[in-house]
Amino acid sequence: MMWALAVICVGLILAFFVIPRLRLQRVLSRAFPSHHAKILRRYVPQYRYMPVDLQLQLKQRVKQFLFEKTFVGCNGLEITDEIRVCIAGRACLLLLNRDAQVFPKLTHILVYPDVFHAPRQQVQMGGVVTEVAHSLSGESWSDGRVILAWQEVMRSSVDDGRAHDVVIHEFAHQLDSEDGSTDGAPSLPSRRAYRDWAKVFSAEYDRLCQALEQGYQTLIDPYGASNPAEFFAVCSESYFYQADLLAHYHPELFQQLYNYYCVDPRDWK
Repeated sequence: MMWALAVICVGLILAFFVIPRLRLQRVLSRAFPSHHAKILRRYVPQYRYMPVDLQLQLKQRVKQFLFEKTFVGCNGLEITDEIRVCIAGRACLLLLNRDAQVFPKLTHILVYPDVFHAPRQQVQMGGVVTEVAHSLSGESWSDGRVILAWQEVMRSSVDDGRAHDVVIHEFAHQLDSEDGSTDGAPSLPSRRAYRDWAKVFSAEYDRLCQALEQGYQTLIDPYGASNPAEFFAVCSESYFYQADLLAHYHPELFQQLYNYYCVDPRDWK
């Protein structure tokens, strides 16, 4: 009986820990496909200007992402290497130079051809609850899923003076939720780091809300005023697309993001 239990335990360890790790090592040891590198150059603008060591890091992260995550096409969309590598490359920008796992809680990326509709409940006057459909370009869920609209992924750019990248936005939410709560503060190394983060982000969040109330144009997307979690996500977009402007107009916010992300996008020119 004890012998049988030992065999079962060894089998479980092999099945859930050893074999997956060996398979991952085998994947990471393979050369990065040349057509995948072309997709990164096309769809991840930062990649073209990175030093070689960061390009190599990104490629390794992308290989692990593609090995571990499942892509699902929705509403008839066929998942291609172009879609997979583009999304993986943008998402893994957030992991460079950091001793971080590759979105460990994430299992599936659902991709729609264009904006999708999600039901939402709204409470009307008198306490009446109604269900309405919201048009969305992306969502990050705590159950291991990220949902993206491919047309919106391809539209990622700097428009109206602000950065827009739905992949960076939703995967910043994934980082935010890794500590168990999506509250605008990702996992940080110390209590002091949390104190500094809270001080700066609270002040900058209030600053954004006040600027919008007064009708001012802001570098940070107004959507960030929705709540602290959205503020962190839109600030991450600005960090990777408008680092020069963010450092100039919001230096303390830029410094906190630099301390967390461990790369300076200003160098990628």
